[in-house]
This record gives sequence, structure tokens and C-alpha cells, in this order.
Amino acid sequence: MKRKKRLQKGIESIKKQVGIHEEKLEEAKEKGDEDLVRYYIKEIANLEREEDKKKEQLEKQ
Repeated sequence: MKRKKRLQKGIESIKKQVGIHEEKLEEAKEKGDEDLVRYYIKEIANLEREEDKKKEQLEKQ
């Protein structure tokens, strides 16, 4: 039960981080900072992969 709850909290936390990174991505696009744009795109992709892994682990429970 504790593991399930911890996985759910982890998924919620990742979703919040994705939201924050998406906002920062938009700001970087507006400023025209291509390095930051690439960075945030990669970070969002990594977070989404991590979220998928946690969802798979949760389903196995």
C-alpha cells in the first residue's frame, strides 16, 4: 500500500514539473533563446518517460 501511494505522489509531482517546464519553455521561445528551448524540450520528454515508468509500475501492483 505504501509503495502504491508513493508512486501516485511521484506521478503527481512529475505532472507539476512538466507544467512548470512548459511555462518556462514558452518564456524561452518568446525570448528567442534556442539553447533553453532545446533544454526544456528534453527535460519535458525525460519527465514524461519517467511518468510512464511510474504508471507501469503502479499497474503491476
